[in-house]
Amino acid sequence: MTPEELKDFEAEVAVHIQAGHIHAPVHLSGGNEDQLIEIFKEVKPEDWVLSTWRSHYHALLKGIPREEVMAEILAGRSMMLHFPQYKFLTSSIVGGILPIACGLAAAGERVWCFVGDMAASAGIFHESLKYSRRHGFPVNFVVEDNGLSTNTPTGEAWGREDTVWPNRLHRYYYTRTYPHYGVSPNVSF
Repeated sequence: MTPEELKDFEAEVAVHIQAGHIHAPVHLSGGNEDQLIEIFKEVKPEDWVLSTWRSHYHALLKGIPREEVMAEILAGRSMMLHFPQYKFLTSSIVGGILPIACGLAAAGERVWCFVGDMAASAGIFHESLKYSRRHGFPVNFVVEDNGLSTNTPTGEAWGREDTVWPNRLHRYYYTRTYPHYGVSPNVSF
C-alpha cells in the first residue's frame, strides 16, 4: 500500500464517522504512513502483528483486505480488530497486547508488537521487553511515539526516558493528523 491509499482509507472512515454510520469509538491513524510502510517491509506473512486500538494501518499493511477491515470498523469493532487467519490481533487495553506477544513468541512464533509511547512508559512494557530479551523470544517491539498519552503530552505525564533501546525494538516519532478519539456525532454512551 502507498501512503495515499492509507490516508484515503482513514478519510473514508472519517466520512462514515461524521455520517453517523459507526456506533462505537474509533481511533484514526495518520501522520505515520511512511514510517509504517518501511517497518512493514520487514514483516513476513507468517509473522504475527499485534496492535493497539489504532490499528487500521497495521491491518492493511499486514495484507488484510481493505473491505474486510472496513466491514469490521463499520460493525463497531475498530478498537478490537482481530483477524487470526491473517495472524493479526489487537487490544484496546493500554499495554494489553504485550503479554500476548510474549506468549506467542514463547510458542515459537515471530511477532511484531506495536505500542504507543504511553504504553511504552508503563511497567508492563518494560516487563515484557525484559522477559522476551531474557528468553530470546523473537518479538519486535515497535513504539509509535506521537508525544501524547491520549491528549496529554507523554513527557509531562510520564517523564521522558533516555533509554538505549535494545535490538528488536524500533521507535519512531510522528505527529498525528486526527484527534485521539472519534465517534459518530449521534452516538451517546
